[in-house]
Amino acid sequence: MNFVNSLVTDDAFGVLETTGWTPAMVALDAMEKAAEIQVWQVELNDFLGTCIKIRGATSHIKTAIAIGHDIAAAMGGKPISTVIPKLNEESQRAISSKIEVNQLMQQVVVRVPNLSTDRTEKSVSTASIQALGFIETQGFTAVFEAIDTACKAAQVEVVGKEKLGGGYVTVVIRGDVAAVRAAIDAARPKVDGLGKLIAAHVIARPSESVLALLP
Repeated sequence: MNFVNSLVTDDAFGVLETTGWTPAMVALDAMEKAAEIQVWQVELNDFLGTCIKIRGATSHIKTAIAIGHDIAAAMGGKPISTVIPKLNEESQRAISSKIEVNQLMQQVVVRVPNLSTDRTEKSVSTASIQALGFIETQGFTAVFEAIDTACKAAQVEVVGKEKLGGGYVTVVIRGDVAAVRAAIDAARPKVDGLGKLIAAHVIARPSESVLALLP
């Protein structure tokens, strides 16, 4: 998919806002696989939430948002969503956000997917990622114990760590599907007694948008 910093006024605009990073990424993966959408921005609200802004033809945006909303709800993401068939040009000044870094958490909280313009480089770098695994907890101790267990249980690689504030932290791993599933299955019970498990999920054959938003 293509990623944009501004919206063509004839495009429809869709927004899906969830609690947690993992429900948002799982929803985005399904949205992109089900409809032709373009990611405009992803914005963290600094208090547990992830807001995905997409654009495209109205029918595709409606399909994507409906699917994403249902998936996020099933994962406990408490989603809020809407579709606007045509944005007012002036309103985009409030909806579009500049790239922003949260100095307290030391990470970017307004972002566009990081895509290489070199198609060969992109295809080589993403082809090796058969699956992504997400462990999201409220509390660092829980996620540290869980990710150590995951890495000991199967041959996986840690991609990075995402923080949302409010104690929410997600660690993302990658590897082949069987290894990532084994790692996530082993990690899930380790959270008990150490913190709150927000999500533990595997995405097989992750979409381009999700790969481009890896921490």
